[in-house]
Amino acid sequence: MRLSPSLFFTTGCEPALAFYEQCGFGRGTILLRWGDNDMPVRTEAMRGKILHARFEGPGVLFHASDNDDAEPMKGSAMMLEFDDLAVMRELFARMAVGGRITVPLARQYWGTFFSMLVDAFGVQWMFSCSGE
Repeated sequence: MRLSPSLFFTTGCEPALAFYEQCGFGRGTILLRWGDNDMPVRTEAMRGKILHARFEGPGVLFHASDNDDAEPMKGSAMMLEFDDLAVMRELFARMAVGGRITVPLARQYWGTFFSMLVDAFGVQWMFSCSGE
């Protein structure tokens, strides 16, 4: 068994996935659109939006889609764990662009480096590194 979370956007899935790819932690490997190849369409406004996407990278797997009834992400976050602090700092800086840092990157009282942000698409991310 493997847990692979799914991110729901109202209509911003495609630009979010492009941003995550630009940040360098993976790429979309499956991209199905509402209305293409006889795919269903819930509403005409959703036609061409992302019905199902799979995003993969080293140690990363999640799914994403556009759903016009999606609610903002609350009560959960996507956690990225690192062994290399420099790599974490670089990705954190790239993903913070256009977003909001909620916990600045610093060594925490429990001993690891940790930070949190809400990206430009409303997704909450946590970064943790036990290495230097």
